[in-house]
Amino acid sequence: MRQSLELLIDRYQKNLFAAAFNVCANAQDAEDAVQDTFLQYYSTNKQFNDEEHIKAWLLRVAINKAKDAARRYRWKNTVSLEDLTEEIPFEDPEAESFFDEVMRLPEKYRVAIHLFYYEDMAVKDIAQCLRISEGNVKMRLSRGRDLLKERLTEDDDNDRSGKIQKCG
Repeated sequence: MRQSLELLIDRYQKNLFAAAFNVCANAQDAEDAVQDTFLQYYSTNKQFNDEEHIKAWLLRVAINKAKDAARRYRWKNTVSLEDLTEEIPFEDPEAESFFDEVMRLPEKYRVAIHLFYYEDMAVKDIAQCLRISEGNVKMRLSRGRDLLKERLTEDDDNDRSGKIQKCG
């Protein structure tokens, strides 16, 4: 099965960008990874089983290209999280705060959480995409959630204690 490149770009460009951005944490590199992914799709003769197979393949390629970009980028530069969040528009401060916490997670947890929650991929599909076992995906999701919960709870406790001290 093959689909037109235009259709795939319309359907998956935003998803691929989000996945790539979660890996390389740089908008320009994420855009490059997405473009390179679509170029690779266009130039390959690979046949796919169905729509889900195409989506999983595109995500895997985009993530791998973003990893390559991140490796190159880390050799040259470092970017603060504050500069990074300026590149993405947020609807409200809570969304930005949550994004900051997700971006502070180690890459392996961050990518698994993105694919599961934002791409609605099943554990089995994430395992195939990342080429790891299903048990490893479950472990990454669990540890990533635990880290997020811990960090968000700490922030919440700090906010509450600061408000109590200000009131007293």
